[in-house]
Amino acid sequence: MTEDKILTRVALFAADCGKWDLERSLGELRALAESADMEVVLEITQKRDAPDTALYLGEGRLADARTLCETNEVEYCIFDDELTGTQIKNLEKALELPVLDRTLLILDIFAARAVTNEGKLQTELATLQYRLPRLSGLGASLSRQGGGGAGGGGARRGAGESKLEYDRRHLRRRIDLIREKLTEIEQRRNQTRRSRSRNAVPVIALVGYTNVGKSSLLNRICGAEVESKDMLFATLDPTARKMTLPSGQNVVFVDTVGFVSRLPHSLVEAFKSTLEEAKYADIILKVADASDPLREEQLRVTDEVLHEIGADENDAMVVYNKCDKLHLAPADGLSVSAETGDGIAELLEFLDHKLADRVRPVELLLPYDKLSLLSELRSGGSISAEEYREDGVYVKALADRRSLHLFLPYLI
Repeated sequence: MTEDKILTRVALFAADCGKWDLERSLGELRALAESADMEVVLEITQKRDAPDTALYLGEGRLADARTLCETNEVEYCIFDDELTGTQIKNLEKALELPVLDRTLLILDIFAARAVTNEGKLQTELATLQYRLPRLSGLGASLSRQGGGGAGGGGARRGAGESKLEYDRRHLRRRIDLIREKLTEIEQRRNQTRRSRSRNAVPVIALVGYTNVGKSSLLNRICGAEVESKDMLFATLDPTARKMTLPSGQNVVFVDTVGFVSRLPHSLVEAFKSTLEEAKYADIILKVADASDPLREEQLRVTDEVLHEIGADENDAMVVYNKCDKLHLAPADGLSVSAETGDGIAELLEFLDHKLADRVRPVELLLPYDKLSLLSELRSGGSISAEEYREDGVYVKALADRRSLHLFLPYLI
């Protein structure tokens, strides 16, 4: 019998300044905290015209909050905004507890979820870029994030100016080194993209809010075994799976990291090479949760990130997943259910239609000294029938139009 996991008790803090839907934002912050194995025991808000530059919230509200946190045995305080180093330092003193902001929490989740070397490097880069301008303020809040090559204890509050400058130099050197490593990985990724382009294999990218079921949808379409969990940011590393559409055309589906409202800019920058899988895709499927009343907000966030990476001009279609949880599906996109399989056939039919001009049905009789053309056929299209005859090999296939000239002499 396994013991229940001990969760970290946390309090959520927010300033209601009218910049965003407070209830929605706090709900998302709660989900983020729960994804990081935390139990939310308090939510503390204050209506303000603007956050306090020193303490984010008012002194009186923080004094009450400190008592509440002590009574409820709170271990961490999480603020639903991005704080300055000075604010974090002052808040930790006022609350007598470690303080995380929204960005630090997301970075914490990414650090725990990254599996591949690239994912780990991207997360570390984003963390270091966040820490660098806040070195003089960050203290106990970094204890959850530890070292991992990011400077460890040396990246925390220093004893004096010389120590602070040493930490800054250390972080800058580490940032430069990580960028070099990521550049090498990106070059290899670009080679893979060029190979796909040469082979004329269309790429279909699944993008969208975190936890809308992109990985589950990929599993349903491709029969892939991509880890899919009911939690935020279950997928950090892009996953590519090849499959054959009903027409016989080969395509590659790419699952990407999920988005979240106010996704830290440093994370978008660090994961840009990964997110650019969408930029170079032939078709983007913008996946939203049909059962979420605020699904339009999910799509707005998705569009913002696609615009930031330069992928907003790509051919795209909205796909509403989890339609099995609705009586009436949205009318402005394709409705599917990765859980039940509803709508998947219609989705594949749509993709076939969009990509129909990429291939042409052909019947060929290839001489035996031209069998090397079979591999060309398979790379850009697909072969549905193959028969060895006395005068050559009869082939029925879909041929990529860009390489059609190679097969013209052998058309039947």
